[in-house]
Amino acid sequence: MSDLSRHQVIAGLLDEKTFVSVNELVSITGVSPATVRRDIDKLSEAGLGQKVHGGIAANAGPVQRRAVNLPFIENRDIAVAQKRAIAETAAGLVRDGSSIILHAGSTCFHFGSCIAARNIRVFTNSIPLAGYLSEHGTCQLTLGGGDLHREPGILYDPARNGYDFFADQFFVGALGIGAQGLLESHPLLVRLCDDMSRQANETIVLVDSRKFQERPPTVALPLTRIHRLITDDGLRDADARMLEDNGVEFVIAETREGNGK
Repeated sequence: MSDLSRHQVIAGLLDEKTFVSVNELVSITGVSPATVRRDIDKLSEAGLGQKVHGGIAANAGPVQRRAVNLPFIENRDIAVAQKRAIAETAAGLVRDGSSIILHAGSTCFHFGSCIAARNIRVFTNSIPLAGYLSEHGTCQLTLGGGDLHREPGILYDPARNGYDFFADQFFVGALGIGAQGLLESHPLLVRLCDDMSRQANETIVLVDSRKFQERPPTVALPLTRIHRLITDDGLRDADARMLEDNGVEFVIAETREGNGK
């Protein structure tokens, strides 16, 4: 496949997806990772995409794109500076001795790494987070039961009728967010999000600013059930006004990569 053909293939993928990983492009084009990275450099220099850690992202624009669930191992390494800034800010909201629920997803994983050694009880259905806290944490850890769903990496029993625990705070991420609320595409994540929010006094959303441009098909939680939201300093003015208009309290986590509004 020629350079031009590969570039056309990558540009076509970015018309359908917000992110394409190096590994995915290697599989599609049949060239080496080094060649794919050179292609990404050229496309980024030409303004046809944005070079990011692990791959290439579509340019932000007025058209809201259809969100795609990426494997956790890939999503964890996207927008890392933003996710870590959000995680560190969120950690300041957790009181020692309290109980919290942590949802699945990469931003919640980064948050979990920040509070792993705290004197708190953590309940989660996330397998990657549970593995990290088991190996690196000292907090009390409780896992939700049920079948293993490898993607999106959770334990869940859809036939379960209620839970016998209650928490002070529920921390949750999302694939997208808009005036409708938190948006997801995986039905188990939608159901789990609704379940867990009913078990806590306060629901706190952790989303990087890219998520305001995504439009997955299903509302997991309406904005009326969100008590607070933490995002990064790439938040656009229009998205900030949307949160204000809907009465959502939000906090901006400062990063070194804030891209203005």
